[in-house]
Order: sequence, then C-alpha cells, then structure tokens
Amino acid sequence: MKDWIALNMTPGVGPRVTSRLLEHFGSAEAIFDAPRRELALLRLPPETIESIAARELHARAETEIECVRKLGGDILVLDDGVYPALLRETYDPPVVLYVKGAWSECLERPCVAIVGSRRCSTYGQNAALMMSRELAQRGVTIVSGLARGIDASAHRGALEAGGRTVAVMGTGLDQIYPRDHKKLADEILKHGGAMVTQFPLGTPPVSENFPYRNRVISGLSLGVLVVEAAENSGSLITARLAMEQNREVFAVPGNITSRNSFGTNYLIKGAGAKLVQQWQDVAGELPPEIAAQLLPPPSRKSKKKGELLDQLELVPPDLSESELAVFKLLSTDTPQQIDTLAEATKLSITQLTSALLALEMRELIRALPGMCFVRKM
Repeated sequence: MKDWIALNMTPGVGPRVTSRLLEHFGSAEAIFDAPRRELALLRLPPETIESIAARELHARAETEIECVRKLGGDILVLDDGVYPALLRETYDPPVVLYVKGAWSECLERPCVAIVGSRRCSTYGQNAALMMSRELAQRGVTIVSGLARGIDASAHRGALEAGGRTVAVMGTGLDQIYPRDHKKLADEILKHGGAMVTQFPLGTPPVSENFPYRNRVISGLSLGVLVVEAAENSGSLITARLAMEQNREVFAVPGNITSRNSFGTNYLIKGAGAKLVQQWQDVAGELPPEIAAQLLPPPSRKSKKKGELLDQLELVPPDLSESELAVFKLLSTDTPQQIDTLAEATKLSITQLTSALLALEMRELIRALPGMCFVRKM
C-alpha cells in the first residue's frame, strides 16, 4: 500500500503519467524498483525521477496511513480486491481512494449521481430533492459532490428518505469544503453514507482538483442526472466524462429563459441525454436486472377515471377546503408570498396560517425565507 500512496503523492505524476508508468512497469512496487535510466526513457521530469528513485515519499506515506486511520478512514489502492469495480473500469482511474464511513455498503448498491448548479433555483432544488428521495427510498445510493446548491439537495433528499449517499470531495478527507457543509458531512456519515476522495490529507480546495473529483463521481455511478447547469458549468464536464465512461446521462428539463437551464436543455437537445420527469425515467435506463428490482411490475387492473384524474392533478386526499385552496395556488418552482396567498384565497390570516401549517406538517409544502411557500415535489 505504501508504494501506491507514495506514487499518488509524487510530484509530476498525474493520472495519465501514472497510467503510462503502470503500463510499462506493471505495479507500483516495480516503479519504485526501477533504475533511473529506465524512468528517464519515459520522459519524466528530473525531480519526479529523483523522488521515485530515492523513495522520498515512503515515510510520508506511512504517516498518511496512520493519520487516515486516526480519522476513522480507510485507503483503497488500485490493485485491492475491494477497490470499486465500476471506477476501476474507467480510463485512468485514481490509484488511491481515501474513504470514510460505510463506503462498502454504499458502493455495493446501484449508484446514481445527481449534480447541478451551485446557484440553483427553487425549482432545481425541489427537483433534486424529489429525484434523490425517490431513488434512495428504493435502495439506490446517491452520489454527489458536497457542493452548495443541487449537490447539497441531492445528499439531503437521500437522507430524508433514510437512504444512503456518497459525497465525493475535491479536497483531502480532513478538509470539508465548503466549510458550512461540515454538518451535512456529519449527517451523511451518521446515517450510513460515505466520503470519498483521491486527494491526500491536507489537500486544499483548489480549482484544478474538481474535474478529477467529477471523474470519480461519474466513475462510481451507473448514470449521471444533471438537474440544473449553466453554460460552461462543471456539471456539463461531469456529463461529458460520464459519456466517455459509457455511463447513462440524464437531464431534468428547465425553463428556457433561465441561465441555469442552458446546460440541461442542451444535453437533452444535442447530446442525447434522457429527459427525466420522474424517478422511473432514471430507473428504466439502468441495467435490466437492476431496473427490474426498482420498477414496480405493470398493473393489470384498470383504474377508474376519477382515480386517474386525481393522479394527474396531483391533489392529495383529505385536504380541508382552505388547505385545498392554498395548495392549488402553489407550484414547485415559483414561491408565493403569504400576502399574495391571502388576497387570492380570501382567507383570514388565522385560517391561512393554519392551512399553511397543516400542509407543511404533511410535508406537502415548504416554507422559504420572507414568508414565501412552494410545493414539495
């Protein structure tokens, strides 16, 4: 293990150089046993050759193993039998993965990545929560990047469903980024989720790390669902990587006037992404044996016309007259302020607040800052 960790820390040795070295020498141990002249034939920088030949980083690798264990984490290397099989199949997989939490249980399940804009809309946030919650309830592990916006909503949706979620980091295992997601990271671990990164301890959140993180997100997953993405978004990079890795790519359509919808609508229109409106659209594109487990068997009973209309209108049963009036005015993407609701429903403030509270307790609506409300999907 030390050789692999030292190789991962060696300056000038990124994924492509690592791939060349492994192809030539066969293993991390053989790389460090190689003479300088043979390393020079591969056109490595002098400082890289010297670091490998002198085994400069082996002592640091030993310390790294001890520190990761103190953190409660594990280190997986490429030739481990427990290294994630889907990720190993990709081009230039990371030679080392730092993991924490119930990573084995999470990655043994079917995994779907949900990613999107950091500056997401209410619509995008609700869509990510809904998709994540519905898939996680059915045993799918939700993979995302711990970022603000859509990523955070994806993790939270899985947690709300009592499911599992994996946060792939662009930092060291000891560096939570953004810092205000420390509580979210703790919740993920507490509820049977996991943290994964390819970067050594102490690695800060520098911008060049995140494309590598995105490659791991898609590499661990059977498919990638993009909820919102602006032009030139990192989520589009993740979608492109997923296509290169022969993964399924899904996208939630968005408002054509919104900058956050440019990426998702482009994926659907021009890149062959599957348009997603409900969780079944994702499940149906997964490998047949997995889709069969997730999707309900087709019903042979015909539904009554009234039942079908209720389903299409998405009106929950057993609502009072005032609750129904409020619910019908709300949507999933446009927040309504309490004064607007009072004027439209003609309810008194007491009746309106009572109806809003009842709907919120049934988890049919969600309160936003500024006394605004939206439907939950």
